Amino acid sequence: MEKRTGLGANALIWFGAGVSLAEILTGTFFAPLGFRDGGIAIVVGHVIGCALLFLAGLIGARTRRSAMETVKMAFGARGGLLFAALNVLQLIGWTSIMIYDGALAAGSVMAISHWIWCLVIGALIIVWIRIGILRIERVNVVAMTALFLLTVLLCSVIMGGSGAAESSPAGEAMSFAMALELSIAMPLSWLPLISDYTREAEKPAAAAAVSAVVYGLISCWMYFIGMGAAILTGESDIAQIMLHAGLGAAGLGVVVLSTVTTTYLDAYSAGISSESIVRGISGRAVGIGVTVFGAVAASLYPMDDITGFLYIIGSVFAPMIAVQIASYFILREDATGRSVHAVNLAVWLVGFLCYRYLMTLDTPVGSTLPTMTITLVLALLTHRIFERKSQ
Repeated sequence: MEKRTGLGANALIWFGAGVSLAEILTGTFFAPLGFRDGGIAIVVGHVIGCALLFLAGLIGARTRRSAMETVKMAFGARGGLLFAALNVLQLIGWTSIMIYDGALAAGSVMAISHWIWCLVIGALIIVWIRIGILRIERVNVVAMTALFLLTVLLCSVIMGGSGAAESSPAGEAMSFAMALELSIAMPLSWLPLISDYTREAEKPAAAAAVSAVVYGLISCWMYFIGMGAAILTGESDIAQIMLHAGLGAAGLGVVVLSTVTTTYLDAYSAGISSESIVRGISGRAVGIGVTVFGAVAASLYPMDDITGFLYIIGSVFAPMIAVQIASYFILREDATGRSVHAVNLAVWLVGFLCYRYLMTLDTPVGSTLPTMTITLVLALLTHRIFERKSQ
């Protein structure tokens, strides 16, 4: 009988994805908005992003297909390769960014060369990949318990600190709409990965729901830690926040464990996505290769500002999931047997351009919601038009 992951395993996987230095760092960008407006942007953005994350995970869970295989259902066997390649590129980027942030913060707690920390974190990620998704549950129980306690400690120390800089929030001014986009973009970055894990679940729908809810709650928590720390300490540098908090070994534990448990998902899914591009390739071997590349890149290049990277992710994957939602849930299509679903690809391109244009307008509701609405309606209209022509 094929082994499946339980709800607890899926919850632990996405708890680890949520506890991330990248999320804390992104949260610091919300500080100029203040607690009230920043908090609203964080919560509303995550509700939107995690609803989309749930729908993407549900498709993979029901069909027992990997994330990129579900994309082929909407865009065709060859059409889906475009998104598989884009996904691998974003995962390589995330792997490098996460190792860079982890090594930078770890170096501030324990003064060892940056490149050595990159290699140490990379080696631990490879250990996680070697253990494998179906055998990692017991290891994750121990790691997540320790990580939870350490993160609570980090939160309590930061929030219990002096508020000397409270009247002068750190960071550059940011509109509410742009903050909303940054909040939506983080769940969207996981959208092309979630089915790689829900497809293995015993209870498909429940696993998708648990994954999205757990990730959403933990990610919001990380954003609030980052925003609160930036407001209360006047710092937006995560390394300096750690120093202000006076965290030694505990801070180092948060840094290393959170980096490993999050980046493992990026590297592992890069391997899974590569299997959709090149038949017969070992996803685990590719994941290890991505980790090695990420560790080397992180040791050589600065990767401090990731906001532009997040906006690119949103512009690619927001219209993609809109087309998938229309295709799978409404139109009941499965274009896997076709080479390219040219109409859906054209609709996605319109959505992509729409997102990039709306970013220049700084609309009150951001770019994701209008883009998805336009893309979804356009997908349904074009289907009806071409269906009539074929008849």
